[in-house]
Amino acid sequence: MEISNLRKLFLILLFLSSFQLCKAFGGVVNSLAKLRFDGKTGEFRILQVADMHYGDGKTTPCEDVLPQQMSSCSDLNTTDYIFRMIHAEKPHLIVFTGDNIFGFDATDPVKSMEAAFAPAISSNIPWAAVLGNHDQESTLSREGVMKHIVGMKSTLSQLNPPDVPDIDGFGNYNLEVHGIEGSELTNKSVLNLYFLDSGDYSTVPSIPGYGWIKPSQQFWFQRTSRKLKKTYMHTSNAMKAPAPGLAYFHIPLPEYASFDSSNFTGVRQEGISSASINSGFFTTMVEAGDVKAAFAGHDHINDFCGKLMDINLCYAGGFGYHAYGKAGWSRRARMVVASLEKTGKGGWGDVKSIKTWKRLDDEHLTTIDTQVLWSKRSAGKVLRM
Repeated sequence: MEISNLRKLFLILLFLSSFQLCKAFGGVVNSLAKLRFDGKTGEFRILQVADMHYGDGKTTPCEDVLPQQMSSCSDLNTTDYIFRMIHAEKPHLIVFTGDNIFGFDATDPVKSMEAAFAPAISSNIPWAAVLGNHDQESTLSREGVMKHIVGMKSTLSQLNPPDVPDIDGFGNYNLEVHGIEGSELTNKSVLNLYFLDSGDYSTVPSIPGYGWIKPSQQFWFQRTSRKLKKTYMHTSNAMKAPAPGLAYFHIPLPEYASFDSSNFTGVRQEGISSASINSGFFTTMVEAGDVKAAFAGHDHINDFCGKLMDINLCYAGGFGYHAYGKAGWSRRARMVVASLEKTGKGGWGDVKSIKTWKRLDDEHLTTIDTQVLWSKRSAGKVLRM
């Protein structure tokens, strides 16, 4: 969609000087602060932004838009869209699921990252990021890109778990979302978020195609999941079932190909570009039992959610305007909202449901495909530790 001249001017200034704008807006998020459910609404709201493909800002053209949009369309449309989503949905956390910049067209990857993440930073909203397969294709290595992200303002991103020095990839970490301040679950994580580096391309000559989540990462995930479940279910204010978890990574798992139009919500308009081998991470999540949904990007014109073995496998749909898409098919973002249960005393308990929907970048930010991903009432049997 078109951007007014006044807004264009503002976005150009934002691209050129995002750091100064951050200071002008005042304050930054303490990266050590705990994520926590909202005490008034009992909600935790997550905005997923997939595949921004940010380049050099105003001079980087859009791809796959209508002819009448082309002359006025650039990376700034992506920036504008993030601001609109922040204003409309008021997320508590923004998750960027890779290909945040398009390395080949990012003359200076540091400036591109600063511009790409600037809306989250200037809005003083905590954010987390994982890498895709294009982030490192400029002048920074994959490690260099993630190290820069970790050092940015208001981010909760982490390079890797400090106690697992030999883990594969960069950007494997977890975040805990605690219960309402003053409630019995103040000091417990009632929603666990896992972030994993799904790699870029295979480094094994006999295996073509994209990367995958490696055994070292799966071992870390298993250990972290067990630790979180033990803390939640076997310490003070012990709960009967594990806290639900969500997983975020860039490249979809091979199991995303398990669905057709009869058993998913959304659309599938291209093939599933997963790794050519199955590294078993889906099975690892099923065995762990706490992850209720996984969210990927990578395939820009797929935006579906399908449930397999009680885990929802979801795409966000392409967000960025310098990424391939489909002319006339709106760019989109995915919201996920976890809601707490009301207790008999009028307070808040643990998570009762997790819902999702998508917002289109059209005139009205149209909401589509609202669905319940998980609810406490329909949950299965309690896991054994």
